[in-house]
Amino acid sequence: MKDLGGSGASLGTDGFPAGLPQRLTGPGAWVGPDQIRDGGWLQPLDHTELAELHAATVPWLARAEADVKALNQLGPAGFVLPTLGPRLAALRAELLRGRGFAVLRGLPVEAWGRRFSAVAFYGLGAHLGAARPQNAQGHLLGHVRDVGLSVDDPNVRIYQTHERQSFHTDSCDIVGLLCLQTARAGGESALVSSVTLYNQLRARRPDLARLLFQPVATDRRGEVPPGAKPYFEIPVFNWHCGAFAAIYQRQYVNSAQRFADAPRLTAQQVEALDLLDALANDPSLNLMMSMQPGDLQFVHNHGLLHDRMAFDDWPEPARRRYLLRLWLAPDDAQPLPPVYAQRYGNVLPGQRGGVALPGSAGVMPLPDD
Repeated sequence: MKDLGGSGASLGTDGFPAGLPQRLTGPGAWVGPDQIRDGGWLQPLDHTELAELHAATVPWLARAEADVKALNQLGPAGFVLPTLGPRLAALRAELLRGRGFAVLRGLPVEAWGRRFSAVAFYGLGAHLGAARPQNAQGHLLGHVRDVGLSVDDPNVRIYQTHERQSFHTDSCDIVGLLCLQTARAGGESALVSSVTLYNQLRARRPDLARLLFQPVATDRRGEVPPGAKPYFEIPVFNWHCGAFAAIYQRQYVNSAQRFADAPRLTAQQVEALDLLDALANDPSLNLMMSMQPGDLQFVHNHGLLHDRMAFDDWPEPARRRYLLRLWLAPDDAQPLPPVYAQRYGNVLPGQRGGVALPGSAGVMPLPDD
Protein backbone atom coordinates (compact mmCIF):
# COMPACT_ATOMS: atom_id res chain seq x y z
CA MET A 1 0.00 0.00 0.00
CA LYS A 2 1.02 3.57 -0.66
CA ASP A 3 0.53 6.55 1.70
CA LEU A 4 -1.98 9.02 0.30
CA GLY A 5 -0.03 12.28 0.33
CA GLY A 6 0.15 12.62 4.10
CA SER A 7 -3.63 12.36 4.45
CA GLY A 8 -3.39 9.59 7.01
CA ALA A 9 -4.92 7.02 4.64
CA SER A 10 -3.27 4.36 2.49
CA LEU A 11 -4.16 3.52 -1.07
CA GLY A 12 -5.44 0.05 -1.79
CA THR A 13 -4.76 -1.85 -5.00
CA ASP A 14 -7.85 -0.20 -6.57
CA GLY A 15 -6.40 3.29 -6.03
CA PHE A 16 -8.89 4.18 -3.27
CA PRO A 17 -8.14 4.52 0.46
CA ALA A 18 -7.96 1.16 2.20
CA GLY A 19 -11.24 0.16 3.85
CA LEU A 20 -13.37 2.69 1.98
CA PRO A 21 -16.66 1.05 0.89
CA GLN A 22 -17.63 1.29 -2.77
CA ARG A 23 -20.88 2.87 -1.60
CA LEU A 24 -21.40 4.78 1.63
CA THR A 25 -24.77 4.42 3.33
CA GLY A 26 -26.58 6.04 6.23
CA PRO A 27 -28.67 9.17 6.84
CA GLY A 28 -25.98 11.42 5.36
CA ALA A 29 -26.28 9.76 1.93
CA TRP A 30 -29.39 11.67 0.90
CA VAL A 31 -30.76 13.28 -2.26
CA GLY A 32 -32.51 16.64 -2.30
CA PRO A 33 -35.98 15.67 -3.52
CA ASP A 34 -36.29 13.17 -0.66
CA GLN A 35 -35.37 15.87 1.84
CA ILE A 36 -37.92 18.24 0.37
CA ARG A 37 -40.63 15.62 0.84
CA ASP A 38 -39.40 14.76 4.34
CA GLY A 39 -39.12 18.33 5.63
CA GLY A 40 -37.91 17.22 9.07
CA TRP A 41 -34.89 19.49 8.82
CA LEU A 42 -37.10 22.60 9.13
CA GLN A 43 -37.82 23.03 12.84
CA PRO A 44 -39.71 26.01 14.34
CA LEU A 45 -38.69 27.49 17.67
CA ASP A 46 -41.56 27.60 20.17
CA HIS A 47 -42.53 30.33 22.63
CA THR A 48 -40.90 28.61 25.61
CA GLU A 49 -37.61 28.20 23.79
CA LEU A 50 -37.64 31.80 22.57
CA ALA A 51 -38.43 33.08 26.07
CA GLU A 52 -35.48 31.29 27.64
CA LEU A 53 -33.21 32.30 24.77
CA HIS A 54 -34.24 35.92 25.37
CA ALA A 55 -33.62 35.63 29.11
CA ALA A 56 -30.16 34.12 28.57
CA THR A 57 -29.24 36.85 26.08
CA VAL A 58 -30.10 39.91 28.21
CA PRO A 59 -27.05 39.85 30.53
CA TRP A 60 -24.66 38.92 27.73
CA LEU A 61 -25.86 41.79 25.55
CA ALA A 62 -25.11 44.19 28.40
CA ARG A 63 -21.61 42.75 28.70
CA ALA A 64 -21.06 42.88 24.94
CA GLU A 65 -22.26 46.49 24.79
CA ALA A 66 -19.49 47.38 27.25
CA ASP A 67 -16.88 45.24 25.47
CA VAL A 68 -17.73 42.97 22.55
CA LYS A 69 -14.76 40.74 23.41
CA ALA A 70 -16.69 39.69 26.50
CA LEU A 71 -18.42 37.24 24.17
CA ASN A 72 -15.10 35.35 24.00
CA GLN A 73 -16.01 34.06 27.47
CA LEU A 74 -19.49 32.90 26.48
CA GLY A 75 -19.95 29.15 26.71
CA PRO A 76 -22.90 26.79 27.15
CA ALA A 77 -22.53 26.67 30.94
CA GLY A 78 -22.96 30.45 31.14
CA PHE A 79 -25.80 30.58 28.62
CA VAL A 80 -28.41 28.39 30.25
CA LEU A 81 -31.22 27.07 28.04
CA PRO A 82 -33.20 24.54 30.15
CA THR A 83 -35.58 23.46 27.37
CA LEU A 84 -33.75 24.49 24.21
CA GLY A 85 -30.36 23.21 25.39
CA PRO A 86 -31.27 19.49 25.29
CA ARG A 87 -32.91 20.06 21.91
CA LEU A 88 -29.69 21.62 20.63
CA ALA A 89 -27.73 18.60 21.91
CA ALA A 90 -29.97 16.37 19.79
CA LEU A 91 -29.54 18.77 16.88
CA ARG A 92 -25.75 18.56 17.21
CA ALA A 93 -25.97 14.77 16.97
CA GLU A 94 -28.17 15.09 13.88
CA LEU A 95 -25.64 17.42 12.27
CA LEU A 96 -22.62 15.25 13.06
CA ARG A 97 -24.09 11.79 12.57
CA GLY A 98 -27.43 12.24 10.81
CA ARG A 99 -28.57 14.13 7.72
CA GLY A 100 -26.01 16.86 8.43
CA PHE A 101 -28.15 19.99 8.27
CA ALA A 102 -31.09 21.73 9.90
CA VAL A 103 -32.94 25.05 9.89
CA LEU A 104 -34.37 26.50 13.09
CA ARG A 105 -37.10 28.97 12.16
CA GLY A 106 -38.66 31.83 14.06
CA LEU A 107 -36.01 33.95 15.77
CA PRO A 108 -37.84 37.32 16.01
CA VAL A 109 -35.02 39.41 14.55
CA GLU A 110 -37.22 42.38 13.75
CA ALA A 111 -38.68 42.59 17.27
CA TRP A 112 -35.40 41.84 19.02
CA GLY A 113 -33.18 43.96 16.79
CA ARG A 114 -29.97 42.94 15.10
CA ARG A 115 -27.63 43.40 18.05
CA PHE A 116 -29.77 41.39 20.46
CA SER A 117 -30.34 38.72 17.81
CA ALA A 118 -26.59 38.49 17.15
CA VAL A 119 -25.83 37.76 20.83
CA ALA A 120 -28.69 35.26 20.98
CA PHE A 121 -27.26 33.52 17.89
CA TYR A 122 -23.79 33.48 19.43
CA GLY A 123 -25.09 31.97 22.67
CA LEU A 124 -27.23 29.39 20.89
CA GLY A 125 -24.24 28.42 18.76
CA ALA A 126 -22.15 27.82 21.89
CA HIS A 127 -24.35 24.79 22.57
CA LEU A 128 -23.27 23.30 19.22
CA GLY A 129 -19.54 23.99 19.42
CA ALA A 130 -16.77 26.45 20.23
CA ALA A 131 -16.64 29.50 17.93
CA ARG A 132 -13.61 29.60 15.64
CA PRO A 133 -12.02 32.60 13.84
CA GLN A 134 -13.30 33.21 10.32
CA ASN A 135 -10.72 35.57 8.84
CA ALA A 136 -7.25 37.04 9.28
CA GLN A 137 -8.60 39.46 11.91
CA GLY A 138 -9.77 36.56 14.08
CA HIS A 139 -13.47 37.47 13.95
CA LEU A 140 -15.61 34.86 15.66
CA LEU A 141 -18.89 36.40 14.52
CA GLY A 142 -18.91 36.78 10.75
CA HIS A 143 -20.92 39.33 8.78
CA VAL A 144 -22.03 37.96 5.39
CA ARG A 145 -23.02 40.73 2.98
CA ASP A 146 -21.96 42.39 -0.24
CA VAL A 147 -19.40 45.02 0.72
CA GLY A 148 -18.69 46.06 -2.86
CA LEU A 149 -15.50 44.07 -3.37
CA SER A 150 -14.55 42.47 -6.67
CA VAL A 151 -14.66 38.71 -7.06
CA ASP A 152 -11.70 39.09 -9.46
CA ASP A 153 -9.43 40.15 -6.59
CA PRO A 154 -7.58 36.96 -5.57
CA ASN A 155 -7.54 38.07 -1.92
CA VAL A 156 -11.30 38.64 -1.73
CA ARG A 157 -13.52 35.88 -0.35
CA ILE A 158 -16.67 35.41 -2.39
CA TYR A 159 -19.10 35.78 0.53
CA GLN A 160 -18.13 39.50 0.56
CA THR A 161 -19.69 39.94 -2.92
CA HIS A 162 -23.11 39.42 -4.53
CA GLU A 163 -21.81 36.72 -6.87
CA ARG A 164 -22.73 33.06 -6.67
CA GLN A 165 -20.36 31.17 -4.40
CA SER A 166 -20.62 27.70 -6.01
CA PHE A 167 -20.78 24.50 -3.95
CA HIS A 168 -18.09 24.51 -1.27
CA THR A 169 -17.19 23.80 2.35
CA ASP A 170 -16.18 26.25 5.06
CA SER A 171 -13.09 25.66 7.21
CA CYS A 172 -14.84 24.29 10.28
CA ASP A 173 -16.88 21.33 11.48
CA ILE A 174 -20.24 23.15 11.56
CA VAL A 175 -21.19 26.45 9.92
CA GLY A 176 -24.17 28.38 11.25
CA LEU A 177 -26.00 31.25 9.55
CA LEU A 178 -28.60 33.63 10.93
CA CYS A 179 -30.62 35.48 8.31
CA LEU A 180 -31.25 39.11 9.31
CA GLN A 181 -32.34 40.44 5.91
CA THR A 182 -32.96 38.90 2.48
CA ALA A 183 -31.98 40.32 -0.92
CA ARG A 184 -34.44 41.84 -3.38
CA ALA A 185 -33.99 38.77 -5.61
CA GLY A 186 -31.83 35.66 -5.53
CA GLY A 187 -29.48 34.58 -2.77
CA GLU A 188 -31.07 31.15 -2.31
CA SER A 189 -29.18 28.57 -0.29
CA ALA A 190 -28.34 25.18 -1.79
CA LEU A 191 -27.07 22.00 -0.14
CA VAL A 192 -25.84 18.68 -1.47
CA SER A 193 -24.54 15.58 0.29
CA SER A 194 -20.85 15.06 -0.42
CA VAL A 195 -21.38 11.42 0.58
CA THR A 196 -23.89 11.12 -2.27
CA LEU A 197 -21.46 12.87 -4.61
CA TYR A 198 -18.80 10.29 -3.77
CA ASN A 199 -21.28 7.44 -4.35
CA GLN A 200 -22.30 8.88 -7.72
CA LEU A 201 -18.75 9.53 -8.85
CA ARG A 202 -17.51 6.11 -7.87
CA ALA A 203 -20.44 4.39 -9.60
CA ARG A 204 -20.12 6.43 -12.81
CA ARG A 205 -16.42 7.17 -13.14
CA PRO A 206 -14.24 5.36 -10.59
CA ASP A 207 -11.18 6.44 -12.58
CA LEU A 208 -12.02 10.07 -11.79
CA ALA A 209 -13.37 9.45 -8.29
CA ARG A 210 -10.05 8.06 -7.09
CA LEU A 211 -8.28 11.26 -8.18
CA LEU A 212 -10.30 13.27 -5.67
CA PHE A 213 -8.53 11.41 -2.85
CA GLN A 214 -5.23 12.94 -3.96
CA PRO A 215 -4.02 16.29 -2.53
CA VAL A 216 -4.93 19.41 -4.50
CA ALA A 217 -3.75 23.00 -3.94
CA THR A 218 -6.40 25.41 -2.61
CA ASP A 219 -5.78 29.17 -2.37
CA ARG A 220 -5.79 30.71 1.13
CA ARG A 221 -6.87 34.03 -0.43
CA GLY A 222 -4.20 36.02 1.40
CA GLU A 223 -4.94 34.59 4.87
CA VAL A 224 -1.61 32.83 5.36
CA PRO A 225 -0.36 31.58 8.76
CA PRO A 226 3.32 32.26 9.55
CA GLY A 227 5.59 29.80 7.78
CA ALA A 228 2.79 28.36 5.64
CA LYS A 229 2.38 28.35 1.88
CA PRO A 230 -0.26 30.68 0.38
CA TYR A 231 -2.26 27.55 -0.39
CA PHE A 232 -2.97 24.28 1.39
CA GLU A 233 -2.87 20.79 -0.13
CA ILE A 234 -5.70 18.56 1.06
CA PRO A 235 -7.64 16.00 -1.00
CA VAL A 236 -11.21 16.95 -1.88
CA PHE A 237 -12.38 13.57 -0.52
CA ASN A 238 -10.87 12.00 2.59
CA TRP A 239 -11.32 8.72 4.46
CA HIS A 240 -9.92 8.49 7.99
CA CYS A 241 -10.72 6.17 10.90
CA GLY A 242 -13.86 5.01 9.14
CA ALA A 243 -15.16 8.53 8.55
CA PHE A 244 -15.64 10.35 5.25
CA ALA A 245 -14.93 14.08 4.89
CA ALA A 246 -14.88 16.54 2.00
CA ILE A 247 -13.19 19.93 1.71
CA TYR A 248 -13.76 21.96 -1.45
CA GLN A 249 -14.01 25.39 -3.06
CA ARG A 250 -13.55 25.20 -6.84
CA GLN A 251 -12.78 28.89 -7.35
CA TYR A 252 -10.00 28.68 -4.78
CA VAL A 253 -8.63 25.48 -6.32
CA ASN A 254 -8.48 27.30 -9.64
CA SER A 255 -6.95 30.48 -8.21
CA ALA A 256 -4.22 28.49 -6.42
CA GLN A 257 -2.77 27.86 -9.88
CA ARG A 258 -1.54 31.50 -9.81
CA PHE A 259 1.28 30.35 -7.51
CA ALA A 260 4.29 29.09 -9.45
CA ASP A 261 5.14 26.40 -6.89
CA ALA A 262 1.60 25.03 -6.55
CA PRO A 263 1.18 21.55 -8.05
CA ARG A 264 -0.39 21.85 -11.51
CA LEU A 265 -3.84 20.42 -12.07
CA THR A 266 -3.76 17.62 -14.62
CA ALA A 267 -6.35 17.30 -17.36
CA GLN A 268 -7.77 14.26 -15.54
CA GLN A 269 -8.07 16.18 -12.26
CA VAL A 270 -9.89 19.00 -14.04
CA GLU A 271 -12.26 16.44 -15.55
CA ALA A 272 -12.88 14.97 -12.09
CA LEU A 273 -13.59 18.41 -10.60
CA ASP A 274 -15.88 19.28 -13.52
CA LEU A 275 -17.89 16.10 -12.96
CA LEU A 276 -18.06 16.81 -9.22
CA ASP A 277 -19.43 20.29 -9.97
CA ALA A 278 -21.93 18.93 -12.49
CA LEU A 279 -23.26 16.40 -9.99
CA ALA A 280 -23.47 19.00 -7.21
CA ASN A 281 -25.57 21.17 -9.51
CA ASP A 282 -27.93 18.33 -10.44
CA PRO A 283 -31.41 19.14 -9.02
CA SER A 284 -32.04 15.41 -8.60
CA LEU A 285 -29.26 15.41 -5.99
CA ASN A 286 -29.21 18.86 -4.35
CA LEU A 287 -31.66 20.79 -2.20
CA MET A 288 -32.51 24.47 -2.73
CA MET A 289 -34.06 26.62 -0.01
CA SER A 290 -34.94 30.28 0.52
CA MET A 291 -34.02 31.51 3.98
CA GLN A 292 -36.33 33.93 5.78
CA PRO A 293 -35.38 36.59 8.33
CA GLY A 294 -35.03 34.76 11.63
CA ASP A 295 -33.95 31.45 10.08
CA LEU A 296 -30.87 29.75 11.57
CA GLN A 297 -29.24 27.27 9.21
CA PHE A 298 -26.62 24.81 10.45
CA VAL A 299 -24.54 22.61 8.11
CA HIS A 300 -21.96 19.88 8.75
CA ASN A 301 -19.08 20.73 6.45
CA HIS A 302 -17.54 17.25 6.31
CA GLY A 303 -20.71 15.65 4.92
CA LEU A 304 -22.23 18.45 2.82
CA LEU A 305 -21.29 21.09 0.29
CA HIS A 306 -23.27 24.34 0.42
CA ASP A 307 -23.81 27.15 -2.04
CA ARG A 308 -25.32 30.61 -2.26
CA MET A 309 -26.90 31.85 -5.46
CA ALA A 310 -26.05 35.27 -6.89
CA PHE A 311 -28.39 38.02 -5.76
CA ASP A 312 -29.72 41.44 -6.68
CA ASP A 313 -29.79 43.64 -3.58
CA TRP A 314 -31.99 46.50 -2.45
CA PRO A 315 -30.66 50.02 -3.08
CA GLU A 316 -31.39 51.10 0.50
CA PRO A 317 -28.55 50.11 2.88
CA ALA A 318 -30.94 49.10 5.69
CA ARG A 319 -32.73 46.60 3.42
CA ARG A 320 -29.70 44.86 1.94
CA ARG A 321 -29.06 41.15 2.34
CA TYR A 322 -27.37 40.51 5.68
CA LEU A 323 -26.52 37.25 7.44
CA LEU A 324 -24.41 36.50 10.50
CA ARG A 325 -22.14 33.46 10.52
CA LEU A 326 -20.53 31.16 13.07
CA TRP A 327 -17.82 28.57 12.51
CA LEU A 328 -18.20 25.96 15.24
CA ALA A 329 -15.98 23.19 16.62
CA PRO A 330 -17.93 20.58 18.64
CA ASP A 331 -15.86 18.44 20.99
CA ASP A 332 -17.60 15.26 19.77
CA ALA A 333 -16.84 15.83 16.06
CA GLN A 334 -15.50 13.05 13.84
CA PRO A 335 -11.76 12.36 13.50
CA LEU A 336 -10.01 14.18 10.68
CA PRO A 337 -6.79 13.11 8.92
CA PRO A 338 -3.54 14.87 9.92
CA VAL A 339 -3.40 16.71 6.58
CA TYR A 340 -6.36 18.86 7.71
CA ALA A 341 -4.02 20.63 10.15
CA GLN A 342 -2.76 22.63 7.15
CA ARG A 343 -6.10 24.44 7.10
CA TYR A 344 -7.60 23.75 10.54
CA GLY A 345 -4.47 24.52 12.58
CA ASN A 346 -4.82 21.14 14.30
CA VAL A 347 -7.24 18.22 14.18
CA LEU A 348 -8.31 18.14 17.83
CA PRO A 349 -12.12 18.15 18.14
CA GLY A 350 -13.36 21.27 19.88
CA GLN A 351 -10.17 23.21 19.10
CA ARG A 352 -9.81 22.99 15.33
CA GLY A 353 -10.86 25.01 12.34
CA GLY A 354 -10.93 28.62 11.31
CA VAL A 355 -8.25 31.10 10.31
CA ALA A 356 -5.93 31.59 13.27
CA LEU A 357 -3.25 34.26 12.76
CA PRO A 358 -1.10 36.10 15.32
CA GLY A 359 -2.64 39.28 16.70
CA SER A 360 -6.21 38.35 15.80
CA ALA A 361 -8.83 40.42 17.57
CA GLY A 362 -11.65 38.07 18.59
CA VAL A 363 -15.36 38.74 18.21
CA MET A 364 -16.32 41.13 15.43
CA PRO A 365 -18.37 44.20 16.45
CA LEU A 366 -22.11 43.59 16.67
CA PRO A 367 -24.36 44.81 13.84
CA ASP A 368 -26.17 48.13 14.11
CA ASP A 369 -29.92 48.01 14.76
